[in-house]
Amino acid sequence: MLVSSLCLSFGFLAQTAPPPKAVVYLEREVPLWSRQNQCFSCHNNGDAARALIRAGRTAALRETLAFLGAPDRWQLNRGHPASSDRKLARAQFTVALSEAVGAGLLPQAALRGATTSLAADQDADGAWRSESGELQIGSPVTWGTPLLTLLAAQAAERGGEAAAAARARRWLANFAPKSQLEVAVAILAGREGFTARLEKGQNADGGWGAYPQSPSEVFDTAMAVLALQGPAADRGRAYLLRTQLADGGWPETTRPSGGQSYAQHISTSAWAAIALLGRR
Repeated sequence: MLVSSLCLSFGFLAQTAPPPKAVVYLEREVPLWSRQNQCFSCHNNGDAARALIRAGRTAALRETLAFLGAPDRWQLNRGHPASSDRKLARAQFTVALSEAVGAGLLPQAALRGATTSLAADQDADGAWRSESGELQIGSPVTWGTPLLTLLAAQAAERGGEAAAAARARRWLANFAPKSQLEVAVAILAGREGFTARLEKGQNADGGWGAYPQSPSEVFDTAMAVLALQGPAADRGRAYLLRTQLADGGWPETTRPSGGQSYAQHISTSAWAAIALLGRR
């Protein structure tokens, strides 16, 4: 598999057990990136770390937790200039740090410092946006503005930035969802009236694509499973289990579809594992 993205630098209805193959796979992959590339990434050390924290499997996170727990040193993280988005990295590392704090793995004080910087990146309308803005539909790595805003708001609230979280909630209550990912985010943000729309967009194979009638993709399906309950979510989980690769990961969701990217592969696998572990 091609490595088409380098480090992003500063420059859930729970099942009774985690999906074992996915956990074993992520436990192997998470530490590899920083050891091989001498930097930390939003895919391995962000999304995939969150999946392992939710699974309660943290032995592979020693280096990741040390990095996340020192947000004042994040600016020293060196990635490739062509794939570095400081605002996105700051938000995604803060979200992973928030997950670790919520699990009791890191102190609350570290999160307070990180969310101060996170709040400074919030736009005047209450949303968080990456440096690339809203040029394309969200992906497993880039998230897109609605998902980025939802997760950043949750981290900001946990870190004591109540005003920033409130501004984000107002934005989330009023944005107009276009893709099925954005409809799922609207549901996760507590908006009513979108469940039937998302269920209607489910494909016959049990998955969801970027838009109704788009071929099913793992990331879009994972987000729909996190947003829904009942038979539609059950069919979505069955799709995720059916599309899991032999090594425990999942085929990457890329925009446009069919591409190859290690970053998207790891983040896709992390989101699928989180969806199977369940919303919390």
